[in-house]
Amino acid sequence: MRLQGKTALIPGASRPIGRSIARKFASHGATLILPVYDWPESIVEMEEEFTRAGFNFFIFSGDLRKKKEVLKLSEFIHTQTRSLDFLINNIERGGMPVVHGSYDLPHNEDQWDVEFDTTVKAKWLLFHHLFPLMHDSVGGAVVNISSIAGTTGRSGPAAVFFNDGYSAANKAIQSFTETWAREAAPSVRVNELVLGLIQNRHGEGTRGWATLSKQEKEYIHGNILLGRTGFPEEVANTVYFLAVQATYITGTSLRMDGGFALGDSKVPPMPKGIL
Repeated sequence: MRLQGKTALIPGASRPIGRSIARKFASHGATLILPVYDWPESIVEMEEEFTRAGFNFFIFSGDLRKKKEVLKLSEFIHTQTRSLDFLINNIERGGMPVVHGSYDLPHNEDQWDVEFDTTVKAKWLLFHHLFPLMHDSVGGAVVNISSIAGTTGRSGPAAVFFNDGYSAANKAIQSFTETWAREAAPSVRVNELVLGLIQNRHGEGTRGWATLSKQEKEYIHGNILLGRTGFPEEVANTVYFLAVQATYITGTSLRMDGGFALGDSKVPPMPKGIL
């Protein structure tokens, strides 16, 4: 297998997108390091699935928003595999306005901090403290996963999904990607995958999507050039491409949104002209 002897760190693998990414890398022979924190039922389900599949994986329990926990993760990786080849920076947290409502509500008192600490700070901590394990990797890569919320903000058809803080946090990831690409070159490549509406992540399979009316769902689909939301497996294939196959790409942000960001601006018929 192509990735035999390689190690991939994939946060969020208990949830659908991270799970698909982890499956992809493990199916190609990579050893998985899987940090977990919440979603206990999903963690058990993930562990049972990966054990049945015969994947080689290690689970680390810790809060990646905290420096001490990330340092423990670094020690854990060094103990288990000695080095790290792929950092799939799939860690974020964003409240959906359609579900959570305004930041002013009492239950959202800490929501802004959660969105920034998870989406921005945790990504930075992972790269900053784990890159020494990657420095000598042959063909190593970092893939930062972000959202088109950083482009659209809380506006347009997806305003119901993207909070102000979550949008601003995702805007910062391109800066990380470009800075880290400079820092990590030439031994490690760093790229970013900017996701649109994906099933089980701002799309079908989420509480937010289920809250929408039929007309609201049709309106959103109508603003996606490809007419549908994306699949987790499509995300996994693209992450694998950026991490493993795109050997001459670094410092790049690739938008994977089915044309959502373009869908609001339709191309009108050509005017007849006045000549």
